[in-house]
Amino acid sequence: MQRVTNCILIDNDKVLLIKKPRRGWYAIPGGKMEQGETIKESVIREFWEETGLKLIDPSLTGAFTFMIYSSDELVHEWMMFTFMCKASEGELASYCKEGELEWVALDAIHKLPMAEGDRKIFAHVFSSNDMLFGSFSYTEDYELLQMRFDPTTS
Repeated sequence: MQRVTNCILIDNDKVLLIKKPRRGWYAIPGGKMEQGETIKESVIREFWEETGLKLIDPSLTGAFTFMIYSSDELVHEWMMFTFMCKASEGELASYCKEGELEWVALDAIHKLPMAEGDRKIFAHVFSSNDMLFGSFSYTEDYELLQMRFDPTTS
């Protein structure tokens, strides 16, 4: 199963996001783990590769399973480990091959186009210090079919 890490970097009441070109949706910077990496090593490397910023002491906030279905058939599944961080060093990259880097005000995130599961992850991270575990089921067009959380969140 593929493993992915990403990080919500908060600085001056803003979050660094990537606007993906395919759908115009906003996403949390991160990417695929490499063989032998810890999840923390992966998130630091992936975040730096996409943004040019080195995370300082990111903390794990959630672990999630994502499943993509075509009709009733599972076609893709992966695990995602989401971190949060409030400090980084370096200079923001002027170019990111994954999309456009953008600092977004915390109070504007709920208005942005994004995967519905990401919206729920943001809501939890900004309202709780607890770890969140969950699973998301989507269609191939990223229409949310089902989500489950432990602990239960609103």
